[in-house]
Amino acid sequence: MATTATQSGPAIPYALAVVGVLLASICFGLVPYFSRGLTEQGVAPYAVAFYRYIVAAILLLPVLILHRKAWREICWGLSAGAVMGLGWIGYVMALETLPASTVGVLYMTYPVFTLIIAWVFFADAPTKRALLASGLITLAAIIAGSPASVPLQQIPTILMSLAAPFGFGFGICVLVHRLSRIAPLARIASVSLGSVLGLLPLMVSADVAKLLPEGQSDWILIIGIGLVTALVPQLIYTICSPLIGASQTAVVGSIELPTMFAVGFLAFGEAITTPQAVACALVVGAIAVTRSRKARSVTTVIAKESQK
Repeated sequence: MATTATQSGPAIPYALAVVGVLLASICFGLVPYFSRGLTEQGVAPYAVAFYRYIVAAILLLPVLILHRKAWREICWGLSAGAVMGLGWIGYVMALETLPASTVGVLYMTYPVFTLIIAWVFFADAPTKRALLASGLITLAAIIAGSPASVPLQQIPTILMSLAAPFGFGFGICVLVHRLSRIAPLARIASVSLGSVLGLLPLMVSADVAKLLPEGQSDWILIIGIGLVTALVPQLIYTICSPLIGASQTAVVGSIELPTMFAVGFLAFGEAITTPQAVACALVVGAIAVTRSRKARSVTTVIAKESQK
């Protein structure tokens, strides 16, 4: 099997690396702003997902060509990307009708799906600390999706939104167990291209009116979702997270969820309810539980190997 060594990047001060992970995680948390802005302009959810991945797929295609001998790993990355891209449609659809804070909590259940998939398909048994963290996250999801927080008629939307954390959990497992032999940029490139290829049939068969925003000025949202929430933070995250360690990355990266809450409140005027605030605290607490460097928890593995 062909392998490609990962080249080390330039030396970056620890404090600057922490700031890099912080800014990257905030960018990831801005997805609801761009996503809802596009769907309100009539853009279909699968088109929004496509636009998020297409920029990275195009710009990093030369990286895949350079590492083409590692075709087995690239195929795994393509398959993971396809599952992630299709799953992300449910996330975008949920943002059309549910509060960004609720969707954010549900999306943050991806460590639970990662744990289950890694355990069942890759024989990667979780630690007690990982199980505890997963329990807290599951409780947070139940609170955020309870009838007290979301109307009963929105339950199908909630269930559909879980396709996104499932897809991301599958992607993480593939990244950890199948893509560790190739360079980080090649991982991002293969997953991004896989997402584009998975969504391409929907794009080709769709009405053009569902693919483009109504106003020309709204094209900035398409550029933003591809650059601000995907390519740029992915690159920063890939460079900075190994420099501060997995556990610290997980803790700093937890700012993503409060960012989603802030987007819902500031951009869409959504009130933050008590159940949502409790759910947010539980998720952040679950990430803090895994802070020990000795614990090979799901969150620690995610912080060490994943790309958004």
